Amino acid sequence: MGIRKSLSCAFLIPYTLMLVFGAVPLFYMELILGQFNRQGPISLWRICPLFKGVGFCAVLVAFYVSFYYNVILAWALYYLGSSISAELPWMHCNNSWNTEQCWELRSLNETNRSMSLVLNETLKNSKHTPAFEFFHRAVLEMQWSDGLHEMGYPKWQLVVCLILIYCLLYVSLFKGVKSSGKVVWVTATMPYVVLSILLVRGLMLPGALGGISYYLQPELSKLKETQVWVDAAVQIFYSVGAGFGVHLSYASYNTFHNNCYRDCIITTVVNCFTSFFSGFVIFTYLGYMSHKQGVDIKYVATEGPGLVFQVYPEAVATLPGSHLWSVLFFFMLIMLGVDSAMGGLECVITGLMDEFSSFFRQRKYAREIFTLIVILTSFSVALINVTPGGIYMFHLFDTYSAGISLLCSALFEAIAVSWFYGLDRLTQDVEAMLGMKPGIYWRVCWKFISPSFIVCVVMFGLLYHQPLVYNDYSYPNWAEWVGWSLALSSIMMIPLGAIIQLCKTPGSFKERVALSISPVEEHEEIRRSKLVRRFRAKHWFYI
Repeated sequence: MGIRKSLSCAFLIPYTLMLVFGAVPLFYMELILGQFNRQGPISLWRICPLFKGVGFCAVLVAFYVSFYYNVILAWALYYLGSSISAELPWMHCNNSWNTEQCWELRSLNETNRSMSLVLNETLKNSKHTPAFEFFHRAVLEMQWSDGLHEMGYPKWQLVVCLILIYCLLYVSLFKGVKSSGKVVWVTATMPYVVLSILLVRGLMLPGALGGISYYLQPELSKLKETQVWVDAAVQIFYSVGAGFGVHLSYASYNTFHNNCYRDCIITTVVNCFTSFFSGFVIFTYLGYMSHKQGVDIKYVATEGPGLVFQVYPEAVATLPGSHLWSVLFFFMLIMLGVDSAMGGLECVITGLMDEFSSFFRQRKYAREIFTLIVILTSFSVALINVTPGGIYMFHLFDTYSAGISLLCSALFEAIAVSWFYGLDRLTQDVEAMLGMKPGIYWRVCWKFISPSFIVCVVMFGLLYHQPLVYNDYSYPNWAEWVGWSLALSSIMMIPLGAIIQLCKTPGSFKERVALSISPVEEHEEIRRSKLVRRFRAKHWFYI
């Protein structure tokens, strides 16, 4: 969705490297596996039962992400409703939620440009703009909470927005690809129309070129920071969707001879273009704000939810027809978000229904009822994020639910397929579907480069982990433990699944391992060959 981290040119270097050598090869692998085996992200591991836990890990990660990701859509819907009011509520400091620290930035003329240095220093130490206070005090109501120990009750307006978002997701998912496919036509195309309109309007503003220059200017010193590489890896895997199991779910509905190689290339190009293009749009307006306020753009630019819910609303509030631009932007944001949210929940629904197909097949309206259960469960947990202290839990979910655990899911998926299922089998699968074998680039990346990249990023992320902080709030130690427990709960599915598989497989330990790393379809053949060897050893004198 592109709001987890703001992109800069320095960020794009590790982002591109992880894209080319990590995310794209694994994305292509997932399309191949899903399309060839026609199974969800859990039952797919019939090809290598020892790693069935990877499927459960992917489904859990996708489910955890829904706990906070859909809250972003609720915020966007709240802003969309607020944009229809007579005056945008984040324009001035005369509202009931504003404090004495709130101050309005106005355009500086040439005579007082000398004051910009003072204003720059002020911005270093204060973020109390009207947009900042609207987001934190009017929308989130953080003033009623001092941290995770004081969550408060859910805000009813955000609860209504969250209900509407989940209702939209249910309508889009309860019939499977029949319903979600029709919705995607709107959600996938509408954002490009809106982004193009916003870019054209933004380029007409003074300072826009300065924002684009800042966007494209590399800060190579940033590459020395380990966190930049970790953020780039998580962002590209999050953006492309590798490791979530989403593509495994959707690819399982493809026809057998569908050109998934073409799908991989087109999807990757469109995804990268969207991220880069949206960066142009955002930094166009950041450049305008920097020019209007007479401050350095680095004090205007931010990342995460603040970029969307503080900086951009403040920018559009100063434009003629600000209501229209605000409505367009937040409508576009909802369209983009619904598309991604549908993919994550589809992974959960398809994965579990395929794995337990014998249970669901016997029941009428099984898809509709199970989808409702998943939606209600996700909604119940998401409610905690719309309390006054919900932003702290939101940040905790955002940091731990799809960081290291997502990379571990992708890592063990690559290891299982490349080293146990085998590249020879995978190559034969591709040739059977597409009539051609994957090139040397794909095979080398699958077996060596992609796993190595992910291992390095995971190790750096663990060794140089930074304490969790949101604004001026430092998370207590117990909250860090909760976060790591959340991450480990999905990662532990991998070894737990392997142990369960070994325990329920008959035979000696060596025979159990051999059966667990071979496709289920070959087990009967292995058992027959084993019985023949035993017969020959026992009755050698008859042969």
